[in-house]
Amino acid sequence: MISRAICQRVLEKAVSTGADYAELFAEHTVDHAVNMVDSKVNSVDDALIAGASVRVFKGLRSVMASTVDTSEAGLLRCAEQAAQALGEGKAEISICLQERLFGDIHPIRIVPSTVSNARKVELLKEGYFAARDYNDAVRQVTGTLLDVDHQILIANTEGTYAQDRQIRTRMVIQAVAEVNGETQTGSCRPGRRMGLEMFDTIDPKAVGEEAARQAVVMAGAGYCPAGIMPVAIDNGFGGVIFHEACGHSLEATAVAYGRSQFAGKLGQQIANPKVTAIDDGTIPGAWGSINIDDEGTPAQRNVLIENGILKSYMVDKFNGRRMGMPSTGSARRQSYQYTTTSRMTNTYIAPGTDRNEDIISSIEYGLYAKQMGGGSVNPVTGQFNFAVNEGYIIRKGKICEPVRGASLVGTGSQVIQDIDMVGMDMQMDQGMCGSSSGSIPTNVGQPMIRVSSITVGGR
Repeated sequence: MISRAICQRVLEKAVSTGADYAELFAEHTVDHAVNMVDSKVNSVDDALIAGASVRVFKGLRSVMASTVDTSEAGLLRCAEQAAQALGEGKAEISICLQERLFGDIHPIRIVPSTVSNARKVELLKEGYFAARDYNDAVRQVTGTLLDVDHQILIANTEGTYAQDRQIRTRMVIQAVAEVNGETQTGSCRPGRRMGLEMFDTIDPKAVGEEAARQAVVMAGAGYCPAGIMPVAIDNGFGGVIFHEACGHSLEATAVAYGRSQFAGKLGQQIANPKVTAIDDGTIPGAWGSINIDDEGTPAQRNVLIENGILKSYMVDKFNGRRMGMPSTGSARRQSYQYTTTSRMTNTYIAPGTDRNEDIISSIEYGLYAKQMGGGSVNPVTGQFNFAVNEGYIIRKGKICEPVRGASLVGTGSQVIQDIDMVGMDMQMDQGMCGSSSGSIPTNVGQPMIRVSSITVGGR
């Protein structure tokens, strides 16, 4: 993308006013999407994101400048702007860039850009019409097939000169169903860090049927009663509870400034001993995986909580300075226009030893949250509120009628203490996580868990 010689000259300009660290980040990203509405292809969209940013540190100060001009002259102007914004001083860093090859644990067999739009439409139609034809109650379906080709280059004054190419594919089917005048929405949106070979293991028809099934079941459901009760949260996207309520509070973005419920608690018991939580960017083909992070640090498997003990945070270079900790390969950004900070990759609660049937049978009266939805959380206090997209009442250890309108309300620090049963069937689900460095692909996951007591909001 940019030669090593040019990168070196840009970094030299960036540190010319006394910075003790400088970094050049460049990207060339192509987003492609096929969209269906009303049983026909509505649009085929392409977007190109190309540009670079220069970031400089001096102690605990940081400045970033960005540009769409990736010529040598444009990059030097960008570096000069960052250097001047940092202040006056004298360059004291000797820079010697060495190319680093980290390998690729995510080989791509079918590069999406080499596949015709006609073939992509065929795949999308399989999912779309499976949802539309699932049940007479289905009133509307929308579908999208996405593929992203994200190429990055990182060069910094520590000597790193590295590149990575990240290809991801995702199908999104959303269905709306109506039963007795009531409408509800269901969705299914699998994604992988793969090319179109993703569909060797993911059946588009099954994606559409699952979206429609959710919509039909919930459209015919009554409202959830409110109260404090035990809740069984299923695997896959159930992991969004840990991701939002606890994961963000374990990022250096919050911890470094004391704006986290878990700041200063390394080595302490913060969760039930049954809880082990991991952020792992090295899982081959997983939606949130990376070879290197956006600072050029290799991806890692970071054990955050082990048997209830807080073991680690997710750390980027800049916040690591404030914390006195090295980077954990957790620096991520949406694009060159955002400042990098610590973020999650594939974050999950590890499998336990409890059987799903034992978890359900242990609940005399409570809620089975089969599919979680979105929500909100305050990383300082850990207070959260999450919607349950598909829920069922549990009576005398049996899953009974479906209920809608349920939500889970609590705090992250309390909910991980109240997880007292952890199943064995860990699965992951895909999402886009928004934070100060933009929206990035992340996996959430867990086996089925039981929360012994939590506030369930309802009608």
